[in-house]
Amino acid sequence: MGSEKIVLPLLPLRDIIVFPFMVLPLFVGREKSILALEKSMAEQKSIFLSAQRNPNNNEPQPADIYETGTVANVLQILKLTDGTMKVLVEGLQRGRIESFIDNPDYFEVEVSRIHENDQLTPDVKAMMRSVGTVFDQYVKLNQKIPLEAVAATANILEPHRYADTIAAYMVFQTQEKQELLETLNPADRLTKLLNILKSEMEVLKIEKRVHGRVRKQMERSQKEFYLNEQIKAIQKELGKRDEFKTDIAELKQKIKKAKMPKEINEKATKELKRLELMQPMSAEATVARTYIEWLADLPWKKGAGAEKIKISEAQKILDEDHYGLEKVKERITEHLAVMKLVKKIRGPILCLVGPPGVGKTSLGQSIGRAMGRKFIRVSLGGIRDEAEIRGHRRTYIGALPGKIIQGIKKAGVHNPVFMLDEIDKMNADFRGDPSSALLEVLDPEQNSNFNDHYLEVDYDLSNVLFICTANVLHSIPQPLLDRMEVLRLPGYTDQEKIGIAKSFLVPKKVSE
Repeated sequence: MGSEKIVLPLLPLRDIIVFPFMVLPLFVGREKSILALEKSMAEQKSIFLSAQRNPNNNEPQPADIYETGTVANVLQILKLTDGTMKVLVEGLQRGRIESFIDNPDYFEVEVSRIHENDQLTPDVKAMMRSVGTVFDQYVKLNQKIPLEAVAATANILEPHRYADTIAAYMVFQTQEKQELLETLNPADRLTKLLNILKSEMEVLKIEKRVHGRVRKQMERSQKEFYLNEQIKAIQKELGKRDEFKTDIAELKQKIKKAKMPKEINEKATKELKRLELMQPMSAEATVARTYIEWLADLPWKKGAGAEKIKISEAQKILDEDHYGLEKVKERITEHLAVMKLVKKIRGPILCLVGPPGVGKTSLGQSIGRAMGRKFIRVSLGGIRDEAEIRGHRRTYIGALPGKIIQGIKKAGVHNPVFMLDEIDKMNADFRGDPSSALLEVLDPEQNSNFNDHYLEVDYDLSNVLFICTANVLHSIPQPLLDRMEVLRLPGYTDQEKIGIAKSFLVPKKVSE
């Protein structure tokens, strides 16, 4: 194995190893590299190709370039519109950088040509045969390599050329290819190549088994089943299945503590059993989980405590919170007195009608405080869809219960004071008439079995005290108006405004 020295332009490569006898295109864009190519073509001389140790380094220094590379001929250069070059090179023989020659324009190196030993000993011949056998199997497994590669290497007798040609066809790490390039003894090179081939074969066999298993699964139950199997595998690795089991256990406890009516408890339990059989990350599981949580979170039996309405206390609260409105407060007090006597919420629904700012909403809050109940307010202004009241069916994406059930859940009790604000601003369109859905909500004879489309079970609203507010009456449908007792709240006189300022606004500002 001898060597001779020659001065050549250097072309540093990123993530590419060029072996002797290898012909391939390269894309060149760095200024120094372009100048090196132009020098090579101008003087009709070879060029030295060597890989960078770090492919991400845009300004490599001599220490960043491997010493061992390949002497190559430039066969063709094509200048591209973006200023880069496409160059076709052919590897000739190995070389080693002896020194860098000072050149500010491009890399220029003194290279020792490496002449390789082609002695074909029995051991080398046996090694070539072993490499050829494994390479044949490798090509059959790896679809990225053309089948002609085996035929192209079959008639090569020189050990070093045989090893280099096979290495050029293979797909593996740049570092491993560089080690092969630096291995000058053909026998040692063949040994390394055989080890790499066997390692790659094991990886390919595993890939083939995985692809085969996946293909069978896809044939058996199409693509959806395959995706579910992949999700299962990922969840098994990440421990998601254990988290899912924990969620199921928590939902069981929620259902147990919710104290639902028997038939509703059975429905929730049945839905939970369905959920256990689903894939945790599937859309169907999310829908089922959300539905069960809604059932469990609703206050089926939970009230605001024992209700003791004291008429004198109620009158005091109304007077504390509101100035004037004597007739309205008197009617509200009468309404509460009747409720205390009959111990049931029956009769017409109170509807407070008046211009904005006269205290309709705050009157509802005062009623809740007087009764010792929680107060919840829902604005109906601009509602056009019946589903806003009665809920969306679970078949729709993002379905939720209607505003009534949402309000009950937010209150956390089954007997709040529930204010339906701006009832006069509902409208009907092609999606239905929300006022028709409200008829069932406000009718004491029907609302004990209110059926929300999302829940698909009856919910008892008979313990809820509904209060409505409106600015005008003419836009409220007559059937709805028939179920309500209208209490008009007129605007305040100047004297009343002064009284409000003295009794409420000024003390509030002073306390702030």
